[in-house]
Amino acid sequence: MAKQTSRKPQEPTPEPPQRLSPDEIVRGLAALPEWSDLGGSIQRTYQFENFIASMAFVSKVAAQAEAVQHHPDILIRYNKVTLTLSTHDAGNTLTAKDFDMARRAEEAAGKAAAP
Repeated sequence: MAKQTSRKPQEPTPEPPQRLSPDEIVRGLAALPEWSDLGGSIQRTYQFENFIASMAFVSKVAAQAEAVQHHPDILIRYNKVTLTLSTHDAGNTLTAKDFDMARRAEEAAGKAAAP
């Protein structure tokens, strides 16, 4: 007798995030003055007291990125960490996900900064 397998109904493919308009990008950057528009991505470099503080920040950003499944490009240079954000599933453009992750990074930087 053949073994029957149960099939789960296929979940619909989620819609890709919506690309932000130029006006939405300007408003998003106004709320994040340390971030720069690189034409399709946003970027900020953070500076910390030392390498250990930089890595603590990166660890906090990584946890937030995993929580929301939106991962920045991260460049670490001793006490400096550069984050670059764009949404790959929206054609490497900017979406609300990028500005949400940037706000999360700002929060993480406040928690990781040396006293």
